[in-house]
Amino acid sequence: SNNPRSTVGTITEIHDYLRVLFAAVGKQHCTICGRRVGKQSAQQIAEELSKLPEGTRLTLLAPLIEQRKGEHKDVISDARKRGFARARVDGVIRDLDEEIELDKKRKHDIAVVVDRLVVKKDDGSRRLIDSVETALKEGKGVLQAITLLPRGGETQSIYSEHLSCPVDGISFPELAPHSFSFNNPLGMCHECNGLGTRPEMDPDLIVPDPSRSIRGGAVEPWNHALEKQGGWTFRMIESLSSSFKVPLDKPWKDLPREIQNLLLYGSGDETMSIRWSEGGRTGTYKTSFEGIIPMLMRRFKETTSESMRKHYLRYFSDKPCSACKGERLRPESRAVTIGDVGDVAGKSIVQVSRMTIEQAMQFISTLPLEGSDKVVASELLKEIGNRLRFLLDVGLGYLTLDRPGPSLSGGESQRIRLASQMGSELTGVIYILDEPSIGLHQRDNVRLLSTLKRLRDLGNSVIVVEHDEETMEEADFIVDFGPGAGELGGEIVAAGSPREVMKNERSLTGAYLAGRRRIEIPAQRRRGNGKSVRLLGAAENNLKEIDVEIPLGCLVAVTGVSGAGKSTLVNRILYPALARAIYGSREAPGAYKALSGIEHLDKVIEIDQKPIGRTPRSNPATYTKVFDCIRDVFARTPEARAYRYEPGRFSFNVKGGRCEACEGDGLKVVEMHFLADVYVPCEVCRGKRFNDATLRVTFKGKNIAEVLDIIKIGQPSPTLSGGEAQRIKLSRELARTDTGRTLYVLDEPTTGLHFDDIKRLLSVLNRLVDAGNTVLVIEHNLDVIKCADWIIDVGPEGGDKGGQLVATGTPEQVGQAKESYTGQYLERVLRRGRLTLTAPEASLPPSAPRTARGS
Repeated sequence: SNNPRSTVGTITEIHDYLRVLFAAVGKQHCTICGRRVGKQSAQQIAEELSKLPEGTRLTLLAPLIEQRKGEHKDVISDARKRGFARARVDGVIRDLDEEIELDKKRKHDIAVVVDRLVVKKDDGSRRLIDSVETALKEGKGVLQAITLLPRGGETQSIYSEHLSCPVDGISFPELAPHSFSFNNPLGMCHECNGLGTRPEMDPDLIVPDPSRSIRGGAVEPWNHALEKQGGWTFRMIESLSSSFKVPLDKPWKDLPREIQNLLLYGSGDETMSIRWSEGGRTGTYKTSFEGIIPMLMRRFKETTSESMRKHYLRYFSDKPCSACKGERLRPESRAVTIGDVGDVAGKSIVQVSRMTIEQAMQFISTLPLEGSDKVVASELLKEIGNRLRFLLDVGLGYLTLDRPGPSLSGGESQRIRLASQMGSELTGVIYILDEPSIGLHQRDNVRLLSTLKRLRDLGNSVIVVEHDEETMEEADFIVDFGPGAGELGGEIVAAGSPREVMKNERSLTGAYLAGRRRIEIPAQRRRGNGKSVRLLGAAENNLKEIDVEIPLGCLVAVTGVSGAGKSTLVNRILYPALARAIYGSREAPGAYKALSGIEHLDKVIEIDQKPIGRTPRSNPATYTKVFDCIRDVFARTPEARAYRYEPGRFSFNVKGGRCEACEGDGLKVVEMHFLADVYVPCEVCRGKRFNDATLRVTFKGKNIAEVLDIIKIGQPSPTLSGGEAQRIKLSRELARTDTGRTLYVLDEPTTGLHFDDIKRLLSVLNRLVDAGNTVLVIEHNLDVIKCADWIIDVGPEGGDKGGQLVATGTPEQVGQAKESYTGQYLERVLRRGRLTLTAPEASLPPSAPRTARGS
């Protein structure tokens, strides 16, 4: 789901059950003092007081005034008229017949004495109940009980028949499931509307590079004024320097904290002198400095220009809501807990949602409930436990229940939906899954296969589109399509059991499964160029301040179980840090201490699986610039010259040669309102994109539309898979003139690839490395891992139990690391691939296999 309100808990319905559970057995606490709040009847209060030791001297009071200024003569007079003889005034028992004078400027407490009695076990219960009822009536639902201690002194207890804190006087609404929903106005934080974040000016975006000085461009909004060396902003910067001694040539990170705060948030009451000039006249005037952030905020609110709003939005980022601290719920809902033991509060729904699925399972299994709470919660806990167990079975124990839906990978989303289906326990259903093994380590894949078999054993049919070798070997029946891809495919090449497919000579899949074809292990590992990039103290998300060294001039694989911290290390820290250092990128990297070796790189390029274009006019030909050459060829034909057609005539992005009915898309969009839009071929050009005049121009008997169709590079970008888009990006990189000092970053490039496609991919990656570049891949596929020159294995588990450096080295060295799950599976593959391997020791990092955990 792309809904920012969607979480793992809401998708799996676990959050819905938790809301019902907290409404049923949750204990409300005061949002100020933290005292447990609960309403009790007079009977319940009397029963609780009667449990005091026999002989206990008890005084029951009805509070009339609490912490209010005044003389309160009317209150005291009314109490006297209603028959009360004594009152506790500011902690002292006073006789109401005497004259009581109070300082009207001070706050006072007044409570009438309803009864004084001694607790007895055999009789007196009726008197106790009557006195409690009277105290509650006079105290408007609140009663104070003073207990005299045997050794002197006293204790005070407060009881209420309302759901309110008797100490702070705060009332609370009745608990209901909607009280714990951040999608409901009755439960959500009203400052952030349940999102947990609010857009705020981000100092890190205003000062993107703290290593620069102010004059050197540290403060991004001031750069234009500093370049012009004039204008009001420039004079203001000069005044700041002279009036507040702000160094303009010192790196921002070295400026004192008070100077940084002054520049960002303003000078308060302190003033500075600013020069002005107008009409030949000059002078100075004094003013305080507003501050960069307040100034930008004011201009953002005042501007009516959409372009200026976009300009100011560059300095905003989502920050945790200051009211709810990112917890999304109103204070009353966040103060409800379950699992309370004595005076020790249990966990709130926010705390439970922040647990990993594995931790939540442990918490739910050991939840201390008694009496009616245990009966009420039993079915709810069963449903929650079942759903958590299914999520564990599909290898998602590292996810937290509050993990946003948009941040989940495709594989994680699919496995969450699969776990939800397991919870429903339907039978007679056909389940269709598209590559559920995406993003899964081999260890987690075993759990997934077990789950799929359980679905089958419940009486369902499970159809899986998959390239994973282990999944195919465990299948009951395989349908193999081919023999090639695209127009070369579309046939059923083989069908039957895995053994039958292996025997089929026409099946390329069968040849790889049977071992007749294979991806060979390299005869030797590259040594690299002797240089490296070192990342020290990586500590974002679950990473435990690990130090990582990446040898350059190698194919490097980052491995580990799902949720171990691989993507955080590479995509969240390393790539943004290098992009900022090399290109001045505005994206802030995750937490780390130091990065060295940047001088050995000219470029860092992330080749992801995002679409190369989002409209039908975008295609591989336009992306790789091949279309430019094709248009030039058609523009030089005799027919084109006769009509004076320029290359632009053969573009479907500009008017002239394209079909104007569909504006060169070849398709028309039919809006379905509540359903996804439908694309239908244009009825004018019949999907050819160009008008008839343009299509009359031919080259070797083919017009422009036919040429694009023949070589299939005119296929619209939105129809390309992620893997196809990634390989098109790779092809463009291969065509570029390269310096040999580039680091390429790829995240699971084998997604959606057949064995034969992986073989071709490895050939491309090896060409990039052989040119002197470095290729860094996050990967689970053992065929890629076994072909790497160097492995960085993160783990050992996912979530909080991961984030450590488990092993580094060549595949052979990591295969010897018993602590590494990757090593355990890799060792089997290497042993099966060839019995012996004499690989040269890599030069960086040290050649011995590392098994140290942590930094």
